Amino acid sequence: MRGPRVPLYVDASQSVGHVPVPDGWSLLTASARKWGGPAGVGLLVVRKGTRWVSPYPDDGGRDTGRDLPAIVAAAAALRAVTAEQEAEAARLAPLVDRIRAVVAATVPDVEVVGDPEARLPHLVTFSCLYVDGEALLHALDRHGFAVSSGSSCTSSTLRPSHVLEAMGVLSHGNVRVSLHRQTTEAEVDRFLAELPGIVADLRAEAGVVGL
Repeated sequence: MRGPRVPLYVDASQSVGHVPVPDGWSLLTASARKWGGPAGVGLLVVRKGTRWVSPYPDDGGRDTGRDLPAIVAAAAALRAVTAEQEAEAARLAPLVDRIRAVVAATVPDVEVVGDPEARLPHLVTFSCLYVDGEALLHALDRHGFAVSSGSSCTSSTLRPSHVLEAMGVLSHGNVRVSLHRQTTEAEVDRFLAELPGIVADLRAEAGVVGL
């Protein structure tokens, strides 16, 4: 709970275009590429009545080089995905449920992260004990699976996620799977069929056997 008059900043990059954004924020940001818009376009929303100072100097009315075509494209993409987000969430949520259940049942010493119900419909994270996260990402990539590791905040660093550590869950051997509009059930099934063998091979290479 936040106190009165304490502004709340929310990074809604993984939510906008997928689920309705809850109320209560003072400032909200999101990234257009996360909802299928062009890369390089961001969204900053400042709620009316919130006091803030722009980090950019006054441009005096001059052209600041904003990419207006990309901004318009981002807005059009957001309008389109928002119109379909309920149906798309209903399609992807069962696939995430399947990933959560099958990974827990077929990969030894794995922790599926997060609440099974109160979650985003397109994201699932799990951590495999005795496996290096970077090695697991590379192995999955060689098999044709583009996934991330750690939290969204630290996915580009390959360092253990401070977010996951704060949650009290495993931060090594972590995989974050994000399903998108083109993801099919067959692709999810292939991922689930190949993942146990990939994890077992990496553990064997590290000298971990008998799990």
